[in-house]
Amino acid sequence: MNSIKKPMTILEDRQIPVQAKLAAAWTSFMFLVIYIDYFHLYQPGEIDEIRGGVIFVFDISGTLISIFFALIAIPTLMVLLSMTLPARVNRATNLVVALLFIPICVFNAAGASWDWAFYYGLTIGVEVLILAFILRSAWTWPRTTSPSMTEAASPHRPQIQMGG
Repeated sequence: MNSIKKPMTILEDRQIPVQAKLAAAWTSFMFLVIYIDYFHLYQPGEIDEIRGGVIFVFDISGTLISIFFALIAIPTLMVLLSMTLPARVNRATNLVVALLFIPICVFNAAGASWDWAFYYGLTIGVEVLILAFILRSAWTWPRTTSPSMTEAASPHRPQIQMGG
């Protein structure tokens, strides 16, 4: 029996740019928030309350719906901003927005009944894990050393001549 062993190959683990990781995380976060809100409608009596003009303890109004829109527009915009902002601004924006969204996620549990505690605990936990990933990715953004002014000029920059 002649068996030829094929060489073992290793899967290549390519580096993914931080911007792409952040955009993917914000996309995941956004979809999760949408589904959490959708599944919220499955709670007994919830649709009747909405038909009655109330969400949680708030009267449904243009202002309330505008606030809800702003809350989902932020992660949506963060997908775009994570891919387009310069690194320094990108890092700071992701750190600030992710930190601000943690209490917003926790607020979703306000007024929840005990029989839905596991659902809200699970959903808030996953949201916070995604936000923690965003925070870690932005915080540990790779750095490069910037050329010092005392170093020799690069070939693309003319050398300043002193004297005359």
